[in-house]
Amino acid sequence: MNVLKAASTVSLWTLLSRVTGLVRDQLIAYGFGANAMTDAFNVAFRIPNLLRRLFAEGAFSAAFVPILATTREREGDAATHELIDAVATVLVWVLIATCIVGVLAAPLLAWAMGAGLARLDLAVVMTRWMFPYIFFMSLVALASGVLNTWRRFAVPAATPVLLNVAMIAATLWLAPWLGRHGIEPIHALSAGVLLGGVLQLGVQISALARLGVLPRVRVSPRGVARAWRHPGVGKMLGLMAPAILGVSVAQISLLINTQIASHLGEGAPSYLFYADRLMEFPTALLGVALGVVLVPGLSARLAAGDRAGYSAQLDWGLRLMALLALPCSVALLVFGLPLVATLFHHGKFGDEAAQMTTLALRSYGVGLFGLIAIKVLLPGFLAQQDLRTPVRIAIVVLVCTQLMNLVFVPWLGHAGLALSIAVAALLNAGWLYVGLRRRQMYQPAPGWAWFLARIALASAMLGWALWEATRRIDWLALRAHEGQRVAWLAAVVVAAVLGYFALLTLMGINLRHFARKAPTLGA
Repeated sequence: MNVLKAASTVSLWTLLSRVTGLVRDQLIAYGFGANAMTDAFNVAFRIPNLLRRLFAEGAFSAAFVPILATTREREGDAATHELIDAVATVLVWVLIATCIVGVLAAPLLAWAMGAGLARLDLAVVMTRWMFPYIFFMSLVALASGVLNTWRRFAVPAATPVLLNVAMIAATLWLAPWLGRHGIEPIHALSAGVLLGGVLQLGVQISALARLGVLPRVRVSPRGVARAWRHPGVGKMLGLMAPAILGVSVAQISLLINTQIASHLGEGAPSYLFYADRLMEFPTALLGVALGVVLVPGLSARLAAGDRAGYSAQLDWGLRLMALLALPCSVALLVFGLPLVATLFHHGKFGDEAAQMTTLALRSYGVGLFGLIAIKVLLPGFLAQQDLRTPVRIAIVVLVCTQLMNLVFVPWLGHAGLALSIAVAALLNAGWLYVGLRRRQMYQPAPGWAWFLARIALASAMLGWALWEATRRIDWLALRAHEGQRVAWLAAVVVAAVLGYFALLTLMGINLRHFARKAPTLGA
């Protein structure tokens, strides 16, 4: 399997996940709008998500996947199974303790994330309901790491769809039922989140069982102690220490920004949430997909001593990232209002909410290229089991982000928070790139300057076309003619995409040749 095929598999499933996620967010916007209740839910949902990114998809995956891939490459499947069992045992018991503490400390956590919320009491209740989500998602991260190491990318990429389906069902059916019984309908979203975590873990367990690598979790004190003493667990924990620091830096920045947003007026946290959902669409489709397949592939190449293959695989990933990320960034900058209006401008989500969300989305668009580049560059360090360098970079970037907040927030309000994150992402990506070059782990293949020049020209033409479509059509006024608005959006997007790739072809970028050059992932 080559990198393009693997990344395409992840991207296709991620696309389905993001489409269902957009449907979910549309229903939430339609049914609840952007107000004190949605602010409370968004802050409460950030708490388990923060811990998920910190311990599960963040530090845990960063430390676990490279060790797992290296162990399988050098020691074989039997030793790898022993490592999986030991890690699963340690993880389960740590998660149980974490969930108990989290439920008890919900008032403190909600206050720390959003002291300025109008409905802080509602955020506390929903935090308690949703906190066990971290238990299920951390185990999903373990299962995903195993499946990705075995080159089974489809199931981990597909399971997030289940969270969206669960939340859609909760919004459509549970929320009205709660309202009829005198209970705040917004609580249905908490139930949907928890159900989504259960469903995702269930599918992952089934996939591991079919592959014959279902972890055996030890429950006896002797078994648990033996798991803690496993050398792979010790090595992983040693790598997780700097990884937790590195990921926590980003999460601390998110916590500070969420706290600031809670003091910027009712609706500000929700504006940022909806803009973030749209920004995450291209980030996940390209950045996450490439990051998922690059980590095990790069780790295996380094374990085999193939530094040239490592550099070639990273170079190909960066070229694909540039090819697709730059036009997406331009699109968010100039075409944000049509996207927000068509997707969210319904029901209780009014004109002001659409305008405020668009401002945040444009600010995010400034740094989309950097956000996606980080997803491609970071695996270059993770494959080397070097987490200290990204940590040092992240700490400096955190300081820079908050200094920029001092400048941007008084000027731009909630959009200033998004702009600080965007500029910081560009700084982070540039620093990671320089780090790989300086240690001579990555050597760019010839032709980069001409390659980027053609992409920039095609992206500029794309931006002009999208700006004209934004200017000439009154997207907010089409609220009363939803079918027409959807048709216009589809026509403009399809024409823009076709035009972009047609320009690239005319300028000599052969997409088929580019696909054939995709490096392989190995066995």
